Amino acid sequence: MLSRQRLFWRLHPYDLPDSDRIFLQACRDNCAYHIRRCPGYAAICKHLGFSPGQLHTIEDLAKIPVIPTLFFKRKTLFSMPQWRMAMKVTSSGTSGKYSRIGFDWGCILAEAPMVINLGFRHHLVSPIPAHCIVLGYKPHKSNHTGVTRTMFGLTHFSPPLSRTYALQMVDGAYVPDLDSVAKALKKLESSRFPARIIGFPSYLWFGLQRMNELGLRVKLPRGSRIILAGGWKQHSAQEVDKSILYALVEQTLGIPEQNINELFGAVEHPVFYNTCPRHHFHLPAYGRVIIRDPDTLEPLPMGRAGLVNLISPLMTATPTLSVMTDDLGYLTPGETCGCGISSPYLTILGRVGMSDIQTCAAGASELLGKGEAF
Repeated sequence: MLSRQRLFWRLHPYDLPDSDRIFLQACRDNCAYHIRRCPGYAAICKHLGFSPGQLHTIEDLAKIPVIPTLFFKRKTLFSMPQWRMAMKVTSSGTSGKYSRIGFDWGCILAEAPMVINLGFRHHLVSPIPAHCIVLGYKPHKSNHTGVTRTMFGLTHFSPPLSRTYALQMVDGAYVPDLDSVAKALKKLESSRFPARIIGFPSYLWFGLQRMNELGLRVKLPRGSRIILAGGWKQHSAQEVDKSILYALVEQTLGIPEQNINELFGAVEHPVFYNTCPRHHFHLPAYGRVIIRDPDTLEPLPMGRAGLVNLISPLMTATPTLSVMTDDLGYLTPGETCGCGISSPYLTILGRVGMSDIQTCAAGASELLGKGEAF
């Protein structure tokens, strides 16, 4: 899998045309690996008449069999024995079911330089220690969710002096404690070191509202940053526009909008998508996005809204080469952004009704039979 390492060690993360050739090769190698090692994935490819040799141009990526993320919540697909995996993580399970995804050691070695490279590119990496406020789950031996792993990892972009978590494990269940977070932020106002607030945008919104209820306003030290990840999910009914959220951040915490970053990804597609200064998710060289018609699943042109199909040859423990999310979105030419990044950017509109995804996942399940692991 040298092609994967060559792709993820690239130093120019947003030069898509220059990376097309190695990306295609990595996808061919990744697909061939899963066909050899995962009977379930091989059955899907055979049923659809697909082989890695059909990938000649970047447009051919649309031919790769697409597996809905919902399918991984129903079945377990692995391409290597579990004892060989570096770790196994799950999705958040907000719908009541969760994906079980294996990470191989090669994936870890490829993922690390990608994260470091993009961390420097977006000014997230700093040698200055910081106090971390994590608006998410405190790690626990019973918690295997990918978002918990991600948020803990994000605390290492600068040397962490402390970590305060908004969701604490109490009697076997996570309980939010926004009052403690608000008080911790007030104490950090007098610190000589900056703060790093990391977590769900929904909890940031709820926390800021709670601070207003308590009459708390703070001016966090210069250099403090906010890194948002995970989306609104089960709190989608309370979702607010980014401009409103960012304005409240500056009003309540004193952190300017340019110091707010947002991440996008999935446990089935752990590629590092980070917003530019204009808050757009430009596609990095490590992944590609195809927007598909919800009815026909045919690729749609730039600017048309549809289902978001994520492609990356990152993982070999689990066949997640091409996954279909339940997000609706569209692509826009990067030149229109004005931030200087030329790759297209992805706009997420929200989550689609699950009927089309359900049908697609059910079809795959029927093809593979009733077995739980392949």
